[in-house]
Amino acid sequence: MSPLERTTRTAVTWIVTILVPLALMLTSIRLIINQTFLQFEYHTPNFPADPYGFTLEDRLKWAPIAVDYLLNDAGIDFLGNLTFPDGIPLYNQRELSHMVDVKNLVQFSFRVWEISLGLLVGLGLAAWGARWSIDYRRGLGRGGWLTVGLLVAILIGVFLNFDALFTGFHRLFFTGDSWLFYFSDTLIRLFPMRFWQDAFILFGVISLVGGILLGIFMGRSVRASEEKVRQLAPQDGTQ
Repeated sequence: MSPLERTTRTAVTWIVTILVPLALMLTSIRLIINQTFLQFEYHTPNFPADPYGFTLEDRLKWAPIAVDYLLNDAGIDFLGNLTFPDGIPLYNQRELSHMVDVKNLVQFSFRVWEISLGLLVGLGLAAWGARWSIDYRRGLGRGGWLTVGLLVAILIGVFLNFDALFTGFHRLFFTGDSWLFYFSDTLIRLFPMRFWQDAFILFGVISLVGGILLGIFMGRSVRASEEKVRQLAPQDGTQ
């Protein structure tokens, strides 16, 4: 094996390792941002009632529209034109501004997700064509265990001090205090802290399981392939 080939194969392994956590965690987020999760979450035992009057039916009416806004190409009028029966706007200007920021972040994240998946598929095909599949699978396995490490840290943060983790997340991705609201604001009434805590936990569990499975199965696959190479090496003299 030439030095260039060795360097290339090592680079592929580590690029795949880095891409895997992105792909797994963003896949988890994509699985959570949907109306099925809303139905599940609002029906969980002891989910906090809205002290300002939203019923379960109200939440199931308004929350899916907010999720739809994050996923579609509509402007903020999609939410801004919504009103209560008495004609008062459902969302105030601060909430609408925050939802624009959230939509931008969500859709940027989905583009990163698509790119990471595309790169993983492309690198997989290239590795298969160049007979570097062992290096590619090794990268997948390492990426799985790297995901596990990152998610363990996040889940520990959720259980120890979710409020601090939640605050840190918003300060990292949003400028100023545009994400702070009154308890009487619609966004808080639809999505109380319990909602986000459960979403973080589900995100962690999905990503964690994916990382563990990837790490275990890719590790076994690599070891089996390396053993096969060792068994064949005395016969054909290849590495």
